[in-house]
Amino acid sequence: MNPPYGYLVTVGLLAVGALFVLAAPRRPRPLAKLSFLIGVVLGELPFVALAWLLAATVLALVQGDLTTPVADGTAAVALVGLGLVARRGHQALPAVRRALGEVPVSRRLPYGRILFRPFFRRHRAVERIPGLSYGPAGRRNLLDLYRHRSRPTGAPVLIHLHGGGYTGGRKNSQSLPLLYRLAAQGWVCVSANYRLRPQATFHDHLADAKKVIAWVRENGPAYGADPGRIVLAGSSAGAHMAALAALTADDPALQPGFEHVDTSVAAVIGLGGYYGPYYDGDSRTSPLAHVRPDAPPFFLVHGDHDTVAPAGTARLLAERLRGRSAQPVVYAELPGGQHAFDLFHSPRFEAVINAVDAFTAHVLPPGHPPSQR
Repeated sequence: MNPPYGYLVTVGLLAVGALFVLAAPRRPRPLAKLSFLIGVVLGELPFVALAWLLAATVLALVQGDLTTPVADGTAAVALVGLGLVARRGHQALPAVRRALGEVPVSRRLPYGRILFRPFFRRHRAVERIPGLSYGPAGRRNLLDLYRHRSRPTGAPVLIHLHGGGYTGGRKNSQSLPLLYRLAAQGWVCVSANYRLRPQATFHDHLADAKKVIAWVRENGPAYGADPGRIVLAGSSAGAHMAALAALTADDPALQPGFEHVDTSVAAVIGLGGYYGPYYDGDSRTSPLAHVRPDAPPFFLVHGDHDTVAPAGTARLLAERLRGRSAQPVVYAELPGGQHAFDLFHSPRFEAVINAVDAFTAHVLPPGHPPSQR
């Protein structure tokens, strides 16, 4: 009998992938990058991998290939590894509940969507209005707006800034499960492009973030938004920019051409953010340099296995905010969480969305009850 090479390759890849997710090597750099790429999918969607393992095992059993110790042992390693990955994903909900303390966080997770539609992001109750211009920089100054199809008014606003190291990324690609969930609950959500390196500078990025806030202030009410309840969120580099924009609100030097516009926000959410200096190394480009007593409430979420932007700067920002700000500062570290955990309907990110829902309900000022048009 020939060795079951096809089955061995399948279970071997799954076993190695699970080990990379669990160990998350940070050095050397190629291994760290590989760990990130594997963790983005396998770390968030182990159920898909388990289904693949089950299907391959049933097929091998039918064909009589489950007869070698190597194949059986490798399959066992893959099964145990993927089980541990799944268990770590489910530890996110207890982690965010502990971080929020007495603020109640829903224990319910949408397992039907997680198991059967993890890649499907849209919601039938939400309409997306794409390609709205907020500045003169063409495609890089466009935003998408999400709202409930019933078009409520007086809705709180979530602005999301994508990640990509300031060199890549685009709107309508990250944190979509969060945008659609909140929009389905009556929020107005905005996902914005911004100018990128190398054509753009640090001040260009920051000015764009503030322009989005200014656009919501001026145009949001026409779409049902309450401009007095803006939450600024971001992923990775977007979290860096969101924190900076919030901590430098209304600074005329950083919003040229709209110096007198109110660019303050009611709260900040950072997902897997890097909060150190920008590429030029200037400490003033770090949110850590701008922490102040009147900072808005912050909710920072980070994976403890992040190999792209390790959790150190997120912990430090939370510590400094707690030392100076009078507003709530929540820091949640997700067991087994890798970078870019916000792409799919996974147990980890759905737990984070529940926590965002609870945090914003706790810190946002009361608004007028939403009304239907």
